[in-house]
This record gives sequence, C-alpha cells and structure tokens, in this order.
Amino acid sequence: MAQARISAKASEGAQQPQQPQQQQQSGGQLRGRFYRSTSMADRSSRLLENLDQLELRVEAFRDAASAMEQEKEILLEMIHNIQNSQDMRHISEGEREELNLTANRLMGRTLTVEVSVETIRNAQQQESLLHATKMIDEIVNKLLDDLEDAKMRLMSLYGACTSDVPAGPIDQKFQSVVIGCAIEDQKKIKRRLETLLRNLENSEKSITLLEHQKSSVRQSCNSKQD
Repeated sequence: MAQARISAKASEGAQQPQQPQQQQQSGGQLRGRFYRSTSMADRSSRLLENLDQLELRVEAFRDAASAMEQEKEILLEMIHNIQNSQDMRHISEGEREELNLTANRLMGRTLTVEVSVETIRNAQQQESLLHATKMIDEIVNKLLDDLEDAKMRLMSLYGACTSDVPAGPIDQKFQSVVIGCAIEDQKKIKRRLETLLRNLENSEKSITLLEHQKSSVRQSCNSKQD
C-alpha cells in the first residue's frame, strides 16, 4: 500500500510540471497573434502612406499634362496670328511665301504632339458642359453677322466665368450652367472665351488698320488730283 501511494505521488509530480508548459505555450500563441496584428497594421500604414504620395504625383502629372495642352493651344494661336498679321501683308511675295512655309512647318510639328487630359464627369456635369458649349457655339456662328454684338455677348459670358469684377453685364443663365460643370471644364470654358475675345480684338485691330490705310490712300489720291 505504501509503495502504491508513493507511486501515485510520483505520477502526480511528473504530471504537474506539464501545466505551466501548456500555459506558456498558450501564452506564446497569444503573443504571436498580437505581434502579427501589429505587423499587419504597420504594413497597412506604409501602404497607405505610399498611396498618399502617389496621389500627389498623379495630380502633379495631370497638372503638367494640362499645362502642355494649354501650351499647344497658345503655340497654334501664335503661329496663326503671325500668318494673318498685317506685317505679312507688307512684305514681298517671295518673303511671305518663305515665312508661310516656315509657319506651316511649325504648325505641323506642333500638331504631332497629342496631349489629352480626360475629365471625370457625372451625368449632370456632362449635360452642363454640352449646354455651355452650345451657348458659346451659337454666338460664334453669328460672328460674321454682327461682330460688335457677338463681342458684347462673349464678354457677358466671360464675366460669368471670372471671380473679378466684370466690366460689363453678366449672363446669369450661362453662369448657372457653368457652375454645374466640373472644375476642369470650367477652366477650359474660360480659356476658350479668352481666346475668342483675344482673336476678336486682333481682328478689330486689323480691320481698323486696314480702314486707316484705305483712308490714307484715298486722301493721297485726292491730294494728287488737287
């Protein structure tokens, strides 16, 4: 009996040390899960930070492409203005032909550059853009009918697009339409109106200069007759 009790105690003593080991093993698993969770959070934070930095680069990339798009428009306008300037009319035929060849070559090289920045729009913004474009086109199509009236109407449209105090009346209807457009489209509409008004001003200067030259010729002829 005594030997049996001794054997039983020995068995209990051999089993008891296993419990702390199991607890320690279980604690290790908990600590392991905790460490894995922390590692996942750090990894997610790094990825988010990388995406934030890429977003800044994407916006800078779009801005640079938009600037190139504007530069292309400006270059084409400048080449066109040179070809239709008064100075081109007052040089020899051979010089004018040579300069036109150079201008056409430059225009052709400019047109080989394709730059397009697509604007993300919802259905309402798309409809507003089409409406605004139609309103401008209607005035442009009537330019030859009444140049002065068309200029005044374009100025009223431009006044609706600028935050500065306009020099004349504002087209309230056009303003409400433009407000419904995407921000990038609002900028493009304003640039188009600026270009149209600038071209009209140059045309008026050319017409005024031409009329002045005709008047001078008539006066010279009358003086010779007298």
